[in-house]
Amino acid sequence: MTPHVPPGSRHSFRFGLPPSLGSETARERAERLASFLQRALGKLVEVSVATSYETLAKDLLSGRADAAWAPPFVCARMEAMGVRVLARGVRRGMSSYRSALVGRAGSGLTLEKLKGATAAWVDRDSVAGYLLPSAFLKTQGLEPSRAFVSQQFTGSYQGALEAVLEGRAQVTSVFCPPASTGLTFTTGVEDVLGPGMGAKFELLAYTDEAPNDGVPVAMGLPAPLVTALEAALLGLPSTPDGQALMRDIFNADRFEVAPRMGYRALYRVALASL
Repeated sequence: MTPHVPPGSRHSFRFGLPPSLGSETARERAERLASFLQRALGKLVEVSVATSYETLAKDLLSGRADAAWAPPFVCARMEAMGVRVLARGVRRGMSSYRSALVGRAGSGLTLEKLKGATAAWVDRDSVAGYLLPSAFLKTQGLEPSRAFVSQQFTGSYQGALEAVLEGRAQVTSVFCPPASTGLTFTTGVEDVLGPGMGAKFELLAYTDEAPNDGVPVAMGLPAPLVTALEAALLGLPSTPDGQALMRDIFNADRFEVAPRMGYRALYRVALASL
């Protein structure tokens, strides 16, 4: 049943997606998400893919987006400015994750050999794709700006992983389960590149944990619309189409209500990465 949203002055709803899983892939799936939200909210919905995490944050703050699927550091930045994070993703029963530093399989790369290497990252605001590994490397006495001869930001996990596979970089990072041990980092690689691709990479190290991505909502969003959006997100796993959206767009099993100010601890990670 479609949730009832009282009529008002808002004739459309804008939802933003990050570029981290690849803009082309996200655009293909944005239409499916728009159709779902349109039915759930009773609004004409536009789903767009931001060109960067910074743009995603600016769209939310400026009102160009009403809500977004945002990485943890963007959620933390939004919360600090008074924006509410409505829901956060749960993956494999867990609401947090960590990052794995990886190199190409057979390269022989280790933490001790990173000095003088080349790195490919997702985005300067990507937690698993830059902030967590950067902070971790500093604890190992490796200042990324000095340790690496070059660092590139590809805008997506796919781009960063492919840069390592193709020899344009030697090390990158990818999200993985918080209790990762051994080779379980491959789950993140295969979520991005497909089954079997994890074997093409080898693990260098795991970082500390961070909260999962979340859905911040613009401050001016009417309360009935916020309530309807929350119900729609929490109800996604109840239908096959919703399960497919959870998997294909949010890379999660379900949403849970996000605890208030649940992302603020990430500022120490951000500061450590500067």
